[in-house]
Amino acid sequence: MHASKTPASSPPDEGPYAVFQNAGFVRYLTARFIAAFGQQMLVVTVDWELYERTGSALALGFVGLSMMIPMILLTLPAGHLADTFNRKKIILATTGLLGLASLGLTFVSAFTAFTNPLFKYYVYLLLIVAAVGRTFMWPASAAFISQLVPRHQLPRAVTFNSGAFQLSSVLGPAAGGLLIWLTHGAWLIYALNTLAAVVCLSLIATIHHEHTAAPREPVSLNKLIMGFQFVYTNKIILGTLSLDMFAVLLGGAVSLLPIFAKDILHSGPHGLGLLRAGMPIGAVICALIIAHRPPLQKAGRAMLSCVAVFGVATICFGLVNRQCLGGFIPWPDEVWFWLAFLLLALCGAVDNVSVVVRQTLVQLLTPDEKRGRVSAVNSLFIGTSNELGGFESGFTAQLFGPMMANTIATGTILSTVVGGFGTIVVVVIVALVWPEIRRYGKLS
Repeated sequence: MHASKTPASSPPDEGPYAVFQNAGFVRYLTARFIAAFGQQMLVVTVDWELYERTGSALALGFVGLSMMIPMILLTLPAGHLADTFNRKKIILATTGLLGLASLGLTFVSAFTAFTNPLFKYYVYLLLIVAAVGRTFMWPASAAFISQLVPRHQLPRAVTFNSGAFQLSSVLGPAAGGLLIWLTHGAWLIYALNTLAAVVCLSLIATIHHEHTAAPREPVSLNKLIMGFQFVYTNKIILGTLSLDMFAVLLGGAVSLLPIFAKDILHSGPHGLGLLRAGMPIGAVICALIIAHRPPLQKAGRAMLSCVAVFGVATICFGLVNRQCLGGFIPWPDEVWFWLAFLLLALCGAVDNVSVVVRQTLVQLLTPDEKRGRVSAVNSLFIGTSNELGGFESGFTAQLFGPMMANTIATGTILSTVVGGFGTIVVVVIVALVWPEIRRYGKLS
């Protein structure tokens, strides 16, 4: 008689799009898409402009390092704040900070001479400001979505949330690359991202939802590290976070795509935009498939298998170009480019399975009063792996390239291939150390 009032019970005839009947979730999803679209344009533009001005793979690597430092320093207080303060207000404040950082990039790009050696340091400083905002936003935003929908709709809400981000990652880099190609200027893209932040602010502000924060308590080390303690004691969450962190750290070649586009595949800035869109396109297709299927029945094995495929596809991506295989297969650059694009799409598709499993488990297995801090740990694992992985890729490309008297193209290829092998090794280690993941069943 009371089944309809129980959050954990799912109506048997509920379709995959029932979550869109929730107006607050729709506004949140729209705001996230617009903000992420602008941010993805910004990211591809920063990479392109830095490489155009410096010609250095290490300069690209320091982009990731700049974004990582605030995560390491501020993740603990960010998680604590998300559990003890109004999450909606945190999202609004941090979105505003991201907009200000984009505005700063607009002026730096427009008014700094092309050969000015200080340009990259201005960019790194503004990226640090943006990373501060992102560090405080992530745990509040991740915990916020779990309060917008009933518990039984959370897996699909996470899937569509991930899909919206990936769709923005398809359109954003493509739009950014096209605008760079048309205007040969970066300031316009940064200005558009500032506008996207303003629109996101307006949409979030209209969501009628109030977070009942936990009673204010004195800040202590025990309170700050509660998220780490929970993750450490929950072996499934610890294993999935470790898998994703080390796989992305070793196998992520996204920060090297400007070099692939310019010096290996010879496709220019518009090709860079398409390459950056490759992984998100695969992820969007995968998200649509997952949304129309029942919850994964063997989620643990599916995640491990998909991360292994990610490593194999990364190896192949590093090799499918004229420099490596042109002596055996004399295809034109256009054919190599589209093969590389398809491999990136495959990486995005299998990576999305890992994302959905990880994010759903973190929210389902964590009590609400700890969600902010556990989500902060999640964002630290994933964020640092993305950014430190970018630095690692840039450093190893420079190491295997100019530092060993090779070309930057050769160093980039070697960095990508070695990273793909490293990802496969990580899968094997995680499967052996945390057998609970292999045995995890239905994702619900």
